[in-house]
Amino acid sequence: MGLSELLAGFATVFQPQVLLLALLGCLAGTVVGVLPGLGPVSAVAILFPLTTYLGPATAIVVLAAIYYGAMYGGSTSAILLKIPGEVSSLPAAMEGYPMTRRGRAGAALAIAAGASFVAGILGTLGVWLIGPHLAGFALEFGPPEMLGLVLFSLTAIAGLSSGSIVRGIGMAAAGMLLASVGLDLTSSQQRLTFGSLELMQGFDIVPVMIGLFGIAEVLRTLERGTPPAHAAPVGSFLPTRDELRRSAGAAGRGTLTGFALGLVPGMLPSTTTFLSYASERRRAQRKGGSRFGDGAVEGIGGPEAANNATAMSGFVPLFSLGIPTGPTMALIMAALMVYGVVPGPTMFTSNSDITAAVIASFFVANVILLVLNLPLAGVWAKIARVPYGVLGPVVLVCCGVGAYTARNSVFDIVVCLVAGVAGWAMAKRGLPVAPFVMGFILGPMLELSLRQTVAISPMTMLQSPIFLCFIAAALVSIVLAYRLHRRSVERVDANS
Repeated sequence: MGLSELLAGFATVFQPQVLLLALLGCLAGTVVGVLPGLGPVSAVAILFPLTTYLGPATAIVVLAAIYYGAMYGGSTSAILLKIPGEVSSLPAAMEGYPMTRRGRAGAALAIAAGASFVAGILGTLGVWLIGPHLAGFALEFGPPEMLGLVLFSLTAIAGLSSGSIVRGIGMAAAGMLLASVGLDLTSSQQRLTFGSLELMQGFDIVPVMIGLFGIAEVLRTLERGTPPAHAAPVGSFLPTRDELRRSAGAAGRGTLTGFALGLVPGMLPSTTTFLSYASERRRAQRKGGSRFGDGAVEGIGGPEAANNATAMSGFVPLFSLGIPTGPTMALIMAALMVYGVVPGPTMFTSNSDITAAVIASFFVANVILLVLNLPLAGVWAKIARVPYGVLGPVVLVCCGVGAYTARNSVFDIVVCLVAGVAGWAMAKRGLPVAPFVMGFILGPMLELSLRQTVAISPMTMLQSPIFLCFIAAALVSIVLAYRLHRRSVERVDANS
C-alpha cells in the first residue's frame, strides 16, 4: 500500500459524517472504558451491533475508535480513582493514583495520554509499512501452511494468555466444539443440533462475544461491588522536565517491545503491559532510588505505550494473514466478515480502500482522543463514580438489544444470556476465556485447512518448510507456557 492509497484513506475519513462517527466512537468507547471491569473487549462487544447499519469502511473506523477510546478510558479511571477499567490499566492505577493523591493527577494523565498517543501513531506507521509485506508473504500460503499457522496461533494463545497450557488447550477445544454446531461446511450434515431448528444455523459470534465479555463482566462487577471512590482535583496537565525525561524513555521502550510482541498470537495488551511494567521496575531498581509504588512516571509511560503499541500491531496479522491475535481482534474480524470482507492477503489489494481508510482512522482517532480526553478527565471520573447498580442494568439492556439485532433473533438473546453466565462461571473457576474465544473463531479455519490438506495429500505437510516452522513454533510456545506456569506456581509456593 503506497502513499497515494493512504491519502485516499484520509479523504474517506475526513468526510464530515465519517469524522463525526469516529468522534462519537471515541466518546462511546471512553465512556464504557471508564466503567469498572468493562475494558476494550467489552466496549467493542457491546457497541458492535450499532455499527452494522454502516458501510464496511465506516463501521471498522468506528469500531477502531471505540477500541482506542476504551483503552484511554481505562487508564483515566485508574489514575483518578484507582479503579482500572481493565487488567492492562492496573499499572496506571498502581503508579498514577499515588500521583493523584499528591496533587499530580493532571501530570499523570498527560503522561499516559502522551505515551499512548506516540505509541498509537508509531504503531499505525508499523501497520502501514509492515502489513503489505507480510500479506505478500502470505500469498505463498496453501492449505498446509494455513493449517500450521492456525495450530501455532491456537497453541500460543492457549498457553501465553492462560498460564496453564492444559486449561488453555482444553478451553480452545471447547470453543472449537461450540463452533462446530450447525451444518457441516461441505456435506451440509447436521452436527450437534439435537433436532433443533435454531441450532441448525449455528451460533453467531456477536451474541456469544457480547455475553462472554459484556454480560459476564457486569455480573462479576455486581457480585463483588465497587467501593466508593473520590477523585482529587486534576490540577495542572504540565509534567516537570524530569518527569518528561523519565517517562519519554519508558514510552519509547514500551512502544518497541509492545509492537514487536503484539505480532505474536496470545500476546494480549494486558500481557505486554505487565512485561513493560516489570522491565521498567527492574531498570529503576538497578539504577537505585526506585520510586515504583509511590508514583513512578516510568510505570505509567512504559505500560501505557506498550498497551497501545500491542493493540496496533494486532492489526498486522489480522489484515495480512486473517488471524486474530486476541478477543478484540476476533470481534474486528467478525465485523469485517459481516460485510463480506475476508481478512487476509487480499485486504491490501482488492480491499485496499477499506484498509487504507481504517489505517487513516487510527491516526485520526489518536488525535481526537488526545484532544478530548485530557479536558474531559473530570467528566470521566464522575461517570466512573455513578453507582453500578444503576449502570449495570443499563449495560445489560444494551447487551440484549445488541444480541437481538445481530440476526433479529430472540434465540440469540438466549445465547447471549447463557454465554454471559458461562463467562461468569469461567472466571469463578479460573478458566481462561481468551483461548475459548479463539477456538470458536479459528475452529472453522482449522477444519477447512485440515480437510483441504488431507484432500491434496497428507504428505504435503511434511514437504512444506513453512508448515514445519509453524509446528516448531507451536511446540516452543507450549514449552514456554509450561515453564512460565511452573515458575508462577513455585513463586506462589515460596511466598506461602
